[in-house]
Amino acid sequence: MSSVDAIIPCYQYGHFLWECADSILRQCGPELRLLIIDDASTDNTPQVAEELVRADSRVEFRRHAVNHGHISTFNEGLAWAAADYMILLSADDYLMPGAIERSVRLMDDNPSVGLTFGGAVALHQGHEEVVPLPPELGAGTKTLAGRDFIKMGGSRNIVLAPSVMVRTSLQKKVGGYLPDLTHSGDMEMWLRFAAHGPVGFIDAIQAVYRRHSTNMSGGYSAEQDFLQRKLALEHFLDSCAGVLPDVDDLRSWLTNHLALDTINCASRAFNDGDVGLSERLLAVASKLDPAVTRSRRWWLLACKRRLGLRGWQLLRPAIERLKSRPLRSRIERERTGKRMR
Repeated sequence: MSSVDAIIPCYQYGHFLWECADSILRQCGPELRLLIIDDASTDNTPQVAEELVRADSRVEFRRHAVNHGHISTFNEGLAWAAADYMILLSADDYLMPGAIERSVRLMDDNPSVGLTFGGAVALHQGHEEVVPLPPELGAGTKTLAGRDFIKMGGSRNIVLAPSVMVRTSLQKKVGGYLPDLTHSGDMEMWLRFAAHGPVGFIDAIQAVYRRHSTNMSGGYSAEQDFLQRKLALEHFLDSCAGVLPDVDDLRSWLTNHLALDTINCASRAFNDGDVGLSERLLAVASKLDPAVTRSRRWWLLACKRRLGLRGWQLLRPAIERLKSRPLRSRIERERTGKRMR
């Protein structure tokens, strides 16, 4: 029977810890160990963790005397793991029933798959929302060629960390999280796995991701987000150049997509009335890839800027109506055709 090691790094999340650990320990099937690493929390994390140790012999607990930071704590957990597969789950998230069994089944059936991910629900102030996945994934559990996964994500992180299981032997091979990727470390890690083999997709809700004011992913501006993504792509491409065919072409493609995504964000900021943010994001886009200054997206945003915020707000409803007219015309043609038949 395959074995699974689960790591829960925890800092100031004692009020979430029991639910997170319990969601792992209730999973059926594989042989399971759970390691909780408390990064010198000042809340009740140690008390909750010690209670979990007393309640279940599969639980181990470590506590830092001083705070190491989340990257170092993650890597400590990766170094500890020795099972066939491993998961790393933030203490404020939790797994859905059957998540581990579904991932293990796919990876047992496909020995070349190094990473699996699935659907996730975002939980915010009591409201649940299914996190959208790329439509290109389609329906059904499947395996994706690593290159297809990379192209599908482009410059975006399409995987939520709590839904992920990895093959421990490949994790040891590709290495740990990078200290300078405090915001985009997950994205870079998934790309590393994809460079070394296929990626599995579980067509099911695998985990619940909590959104709240103390998320580790919070606190980054839109500009910092794109710059961190750029740094993640550079690390990935440099470290995996030996296993990626046509790495220079892939670098150009990914950089261009990142710059175009930045323009899209700048356009949304302009629509929302935040002209300053829009200008700053345009500056980032032009630095990421100067070629995007000749793109259609850049030209369209330039037209909106020339109109000015007030002029665009007056003109926008008419533009939206024109954009939707082809769809309405097609629907009407289809209806007319059905009536004639």
